[in-house]
Amino acid sequence: MNLDFNKIKEAAQGYEAAMTKFLRDLVKIPGESAGEEGHINRIAEEMKAVGFDKVEIDPMGNVLGYMGTGKTLIGFDAHIDTVGIGNIANWTFDPYEGFESDTEIGGRGTSDQMGGIVSSVYGAKIMKDLGLLSDKYTVLVTGTVQEEDCDGLCWQYIIHEDGVRPAFVVSTEPTDGGIYRGQRGRMEIRVDVKGVSCHGSAPERGDNAIYKMADILQDIRALNENDTTGEIKGLVKMLDEAYNPQWKEARFLGRGTITTSEIFFTSPSRCAVADSCSVSLDRRMTAGETWESCLEEIRMLPSVKKYGDDVTVSMYEYARPSYKGLVYPIECYFPTWVIPEDHKVTKALETAYHNLYGETRSGSAETDEMRKARPLTDKWTFSTNGVSIMGRNQIPCIGFGPGAEAQAHAPNEKTWKEDLVKCAAVYAALPTIYCE
Repeated sequence: MNLDFNKIKEAAQGYEAAMTKFLRDLVKIPGESAGEEGHINRIAEEMKAVGFDKVEIDPMGNVLGYMGTGKTLIGFDAHIDTVGIGNIANWTFDPYEGFESDTEIGGRGTSDQMGGIVSSVYGAKIMKDLGLLSDKYTVLVTGTVQEEDCDGLCWQYIIHEDGVRPAFVVSTEPTDGGIYRGQRGRMEIRVDVKGVSCHGSAPERGDNAIYKMADILQDIRALNENDTTGEIKGLVKMLDEAYNPQWKEARFLGRGTITTSEIFFTSPSRCAVADSCSVSLDRRMTAGETWESCLEEIRMLPSVKKYGDDVTVSMYEYARPSYKGLVYPIECYFPTWVIPEDHKVTKALETAYHNLYGETRSGSAETDEMRKARPLTDKWTFSTNGVSIMGRNQIPCIGFGPGAEAQAHAPNEKTWKEDLVKCAAVYAALPTIYCE
C-alpha cells in the first residue's frame, strides 16, 4: 500500500478552518425538504472553488460533483435538506446563526447531515492535492434533496433518470465515529375502515367505523408486543431461525416494530356515528421482511379478516414536487439493507480507518468514552438513502459520517470539528485502498 496516511491526516487537519466556514455558511441558509436550492447552490460553489472537474445540478435539484476520470465510479452521498427547528423555545441559540467554539459547530443540520457534504467535498480535494487520483477511479460527491421527506427518492432519480450507478456509495450520515453496514427498513401503511352513519341517539342503526378500528388497533398492538405463542405471533419471531432464513442479520439490525402514528375519521356531526376511520402505521422492518409480507401481515390479523371488505390495507405514495418543480412519485417503502461484514467495501473502509485512527471509535472529550464502548462496525437506528442505493438497487452501500445520531432532529444540534477532519481523511484514503 503506497498511501502516506500521516500526510493524509495532516492535509485533512489543514482544512479544518475551511470546512468549518463551509458548514457555518450552509447552516445560515434554511433548507428543509423541497426548499434546498440555497444549500445546493452554495455546495456547487464550493465544489467549483476547490477544483472539482465537473459539477452538475440535475432536473430534480441534486448536485453531483466529479473528481478524476478513472474507470471505477465511487460515490459519497450526503442529503442536504434538514428538518424544521420545532419549538424555538427549546433552542439556547439561533438555529440558523449557529455557534462555533474551539471544538464544536452548532446549528440546524450540522450533524444531520450537512457535515457529511463538507467532509466529502474536502476528502475529494485531498485526493487531488496529494495526487491520489488515478486512472482506476472517479469520485462522485452528491448533495441530495428531499431525504427527510422521502429517504432514497433522490437516488432513485440519480440511478434511473440520470443514469448514474457507482460501484459503491459511502453514506455520510452521522455514525458517531463508527462504520455502519446496514439499517432496518421502514414503510408507511394506511388502514381504512368503512362504516355507516346514523343519529347518535340510536347508534344501533349504524355501523361505527371507530369501533371496528379499535379492534384492529388492539391486534396491531399485539403484533408489536406479542411473543411467538398465540394466534397473533409478534414481530419478534423474525429473530428466530424457525421463522426467518435471514435471522442472523435480523439479530444484527434488530427486530421490526409497528406503531400507530396518525388517526382520522369522518362523521356527519358530533351527534352521529362515524362512517369511516383510518390510521397511519409506522412499520420498521428487519432483514427478511418485505413490503408484501408486511401488508399481508396486517390483512391476516383476526379483526381485519373479521370485517372483510370493509377494511382496506395499503401503502402511502410520495409525490411532492422538488424545489425545481419536478414530481417523481414513489411508494413509501424504504427497504432494509445490510452489507456483509466480509464484503470488499466493508473491509476497505475498515482498512482506511485502522491505518488512520486505530481499531476503535474515537471522538471529542465529550463523546470519546461513549464511542469507545461501542463496536467500531455497527448499524444505524434510523433510515438513510441506503434504502434506495442498496435496498432497491443492490449497489453496495456503507456508512461513515461526522456527527452524532442523537443530534438528528434535536434542538441545539451540533457537530464536532474533529469529526469533520477524520471523515475527510478516511474518505481521501478509501478509493485507493478499494481499487488496489
